[in-house]
Parts: sequence; structure tokens; C-alpha cells
Amino acid sequence: MANDKDHIALFIDCDNISHKAIEGIISELSNYGVVNIRQAYGNWTKDNLKNWEAKLLEFAIKPIQQFDYSKNKNATDILMTIDAIDLLHTKDIDSFAFATSDSDFTPVVMRVQQEGIKVFGFGEKKTPAAFMAACSQFIFTEKLMSTEAPTSTGAGKSSTVVVKEVRKTSDELKNDKWLRKLLDNALNQTMDEFGWSNLADMGAYINNKSSFSPINYGYKKLSTLLKVMDLYDLYLDKESKQMSVRCKNYTA
Repeated sequence: MANDKDHIALFIDCDNISHKAIEGIISELSNYGVVNIRQAYGNWTKDNLKNWEAKLLEFAIKPIQQFDYSKNKNATDILMTIDAIDLLHTKDIDSFAFATSDSDFTPVVMRVQQEGIKVFGFGEKKTPAAFMAACSQFIFTEKLMSTEAPTSTGAGKSSTVVVKEVRKTSDELKNDKWLRKLLDNALNQTMDEFGWSNLADMGAYINNKSSFSPINYGYKKLSTLLKVMDLYDLYLDKESKQMSVRCKNYTA
């Protein structure tokens, strides 16, 4: 986990992200640092963004107005990109986060990564693969979604509840060829002469090679996912608090 003093800048494309996901997005980012810059982009004169208004106030998000100058061009995307690049050179930001399902932001994500800055991506499962791959870590908003449901206090009132998707089972994880290859490669590249790999080193290798997040499989931590897969031995050193991983069938 990153230092809690890390500064994170969050850019939200409200045309392509549901207001129901914002609580989960900010909650997830809070695990890595302080989201001290929060900006939401859209044409706020449009009715389809009305549901965002309450969320902007609740989570102290700054709305950025952008009128539609042309039917065929997305001025919001352009402004959001410009602001991100400006911030890249003017502020001390440790990480960027882009909440969008639009592949048009792939170039700006790649540009930020060139500066050695981590980029978190959030979007729906329909998000193009190019954008997901460009991010350091990408999380499906469906895994973070909240919804409005009636309460027992009377009509017209509602409360926010978290929609929990079913976790992938052990067999489903084992049969995921992409996941198996990613984990095995990470283990092989970071293990010592006895076949053990430090979980933190393994996670760092994975982050450098892909936009993988255990959340997309229904798990908060990589260690929990590995335990469920039941293909790896995990050992926690009580003194150092460091966890080590090794294949169950490992032979020297």
C-alpha cells in the first residue's frame, strides 16, 4: 500500500461513468493516498447529468463545465486531457486516476506513465482493452457500484447500498488462462533459489506488466485470491510481517 501522504488527482468523465460508482472509486483510491484533487467534467446543462449534482457535493468534487461546441466532437474529453497535462507539469502529484470508459484517454494515460507516475483507471466492463492496458491498474466500476433502494422509513426516501458481485470460485480462477500465466510469470521472475517469492515483489512485478486488480475477480487482496486458487503455498513471517508465496508443486 502506498504512503497515506501520496497525492492523487482524480479526473471523472461524467458522460461515461455512472454517479453510482463514485463512492466506490474514492473509497478504493483512499487505500493508496489522499484524493486531494477531484474534478468532474461534463455539460452540466444537460438533464442526463442531474444525478451527479448530489454526488459532487457529497464528495467535494469540483464540477468543470464544458459546452458541446459540435455534435461530432467531444469537447469534454479535450478539456479533461488538457487539464491533466497541465497538472502533470504544475503540481506535485504522486498518482493520477481517470474514471471513464472512453478509449480516447489512452494517449494521455500513456503520457502520464512516461513521467513515472502511476495511473489508476476505472470504467465499465465495456471499456476498450487499449485504455485498460495503458493504466497501471484498472478496476471495473461494476465491482464498486452502489444503487438506490427504498428504505422502511417511508416512500420517497432511499439509501445507498453496495452491490456485491459473486466472487470467482477456485475452479473459475484456476481455469482463467490469462490469470494463471500472469501469476506464474510473476512468481518465476521474483522467486529465490528455494522457490519462494515475496508477495510485495510479486505484486510489483504484476503491476509493471499489466493493469491487473484482484477486485475485478471479487477479492480485495492478492493474497486472498491466491489462497482461494489453492495452487500456491503462502507463509507469513510474524516478525517482518512479510508474506511469501511458492507453487504447491514446487520441486528444487
